[in-house]
Amino acid sequence: MAATNSKRSKAHKSWYKVLEHGELPEGRVTTRTCRNLTICLSRHGGEYGALNNKCPHQGGPLGEGSIENGFLRCPWHGWDFNPITGESPGGFDDGVPTYEIEERDDGIYVALEDEGDHKQTVTDVMAETMVNWGVRQVFGMVGHSNLGLADALRIQEEAGNLSYYGIRHEGAAAFACSAYGKLTGRPAACLGIAGPGSTNLLTGLWDANVDRSPVLALSGQVDTQVLGPGAFQEVDLQAAFGKVAQWSQTVLPSSKHAELINLALKSAILNRGVSPLVFPDEVQTLPAPEKAKAGSPQGRITPLTISPPKETLDQAIKLLKNAERPSIIVGHGARFHMDSITELAEMLKCPVFTTFKGKGLISDNHPLGCGVLGRSGTPIASWFMNESDLLLVFGASFSNHTGISSKKPIIHVDYDNMALAKFHPVTVPVWGEIGITADLIKKSLKGKAKSKDRRKEIAKRWLIWRDEKKSRRKDDRGKGLNSAYIFEELSKVVSENAIIAVDVGNNTYSFGRYFECRNQALLMSGYLGSIGFSLPAALGAWSATQEDDPKFKGRKVVSVSGDGGFGQYLADVTTAVKYGMNITHVLLHNKELGKISKEQKAGNWEVWQTSLHNPNFADFVNSCGGLGIRVTNKKELAPALRKCLKNKTFSLVEIMADVELI
Repeated sequence: MAATNSKRSKAHKSWYKVLEHGELPEGRVTTRTCRNLTICLSRHGGEYGALNNKCPHQGGPLGEGSIENGFLRCPWHGWDFNPITGESPGGFDDGVPTYEIEERDDGIYVALEDEGDHKQTVTDVMAETMVNWGVRQVFGMVGHSNLGLADALRIQEEAGNLSYYGIRHEGAAAFACSAYGKLTGRPAACLGIAGPGSTNLLTGLWDANVDRSPVLALSGQVDTQVLGPGAFQEVDLQAAFGKVAQWSQTVLPSSKHAELINLALKSAILNRGVSPLVFPDEVQTLPAPEKAKAGSPQGRITPLTISPPKETLDQAIKLLKNAERPSIIVGHGARFHMDSITELAEMLKCPVFTTFKGKGLISDNHPLGCGVLGRSGTPIASWFMNESDLLLVFGASFSNHTGISSKKPIIHVDYDNMALAKFHPVTVPVWGEIGITADLIKKSLKGKAKSKDRRKEIAKRWLIWRDEKKSRRKDDRGKGLNSAYIFEELSKVVSENAIIAVDVGNNTYSFGRYFECRNQALLMSGYLGSIGFSLPAALGAWSATQEDDPKFKGRKVVSVSGDGGFGQYLADVTTAVKYGMNITHVLLHNKELGKISKEQKAGNWEVWQTSLHNPNFADFVNSCGGLGIRVTNKKELAPALRKCLKNKTFSLVEIMADVELI
């Protein structure tokens, strides 16, 4: 029998089968989804009813309610409705819309108005603007307060304009975006809901902020009508993001919506930082104004190829002309300018070493490459710094972990004038785009430099260090593999152009010390030093390898961590498996937060609460659909690494390692 209701539209309708005969018992309700509409179906007094599933008061799911005394009761706040007509008892004008329903020979059918063309929303315009600015990767979690925005992203994904990855923890999304930005120099976007979803983004966003990585953060928010008194999951997100944001804004009904995305992405790119946008729930589905146009970077971005002031450049060139033993130090800020810097070094025939964040920017096989300086470094780099009469530093921040001597004459080149001489005075601070400045120095010094050829001395120092590493490879206390052996084997088998994300802890220090880079790109949590970085960073790096950019397309992605770091985002192994991410994770399993134990001992503290209770991580990865191999002795390591590196899905080499032999 068909129910009738005056609220029905006279527009053309289509019929959809929703139930079999006898499927819904008398006196019960259930839900069915037709197209994108969820319907509450009821059976009462021998009749079928079809109601809109949302209670008109708080949106409660009526199909999860029950029929009591002839009325359908909302499960959220107990309001009653007629289960067939949707009317509210007592004459209140807050009934529920109904849909025409028919019993036919083969089942129960509901009529729905035919959908017209999609009506563009303000978030559709904003998502299109994101794409126009080159945002190609989005990591996040879809939830109740970002559904309108998520639908706009879905439309762009289905059009092939971006890729979306649903993660298991929003922190992984932010770290993935941070790593993507560090690797490519371009922004990715992370998505969270109101309240906890967005506060979970904060650690990864701070990583991006302090390491100068461009990220767009998109957050759902409660309706503006309940914003302020303390609604469910209400958090003042602009205040929560605070200083992590280079620029932030709440999106309002009256906002210039495309312009907000323009400004957010302009800030993220030019300021090399985080731009959060907060979207109240009801704003996300507002109709876009007629003839609304998406924004773009055209006419909004200036080239960054600025030359340094002549007076500082002249001072730098004068020092370099007279230096006999100069050394070049490169940090992460020089990542995209190494061709120019390497050409300058080859002209000077001088040593080149890096900060840890800059590891791999020059190959350890290059005649002038000297590895990493500082706590994660090699004795080669520290030797040549101490022997230098001038340090030429490109794109480094002078972190205390790096160990750049402030007692040496220093020329410091950076694109950020606030980064110059940040922690102490330098001899000549040079503000300019790094590649341009290196080219200008090279041109001015050609045929005029007095620097000595240090290549033979560099080769000699490498022989000394490699002999030392060979000796350490033999160390064995019977408690697991030593780090010198692990990372020398990884150096042999990993592809020359792999992208490697490293974590935090003793495993990271050992990687910096023992792994010899060829043309690999390294990613790490630098100034924040956040444990758990490597696995989600690998997700972000892998997304870059799926793009058409020849610098990254098809490159192998590897991540390295200890068991403490891997446990932080363990569930996102399933994310990698779900999306077919060809990532190999190298895990040093020693059942301890070894770096913290070491610090407790060094500070004359008792070693306390640093032990870990772990699963068999290889078995866990296998249960998720990946490939996991546990390594317990030296003979097993190289075959396991080769097998996992050749694997086409997520893989894990779990190495039982000695916590002391680092």
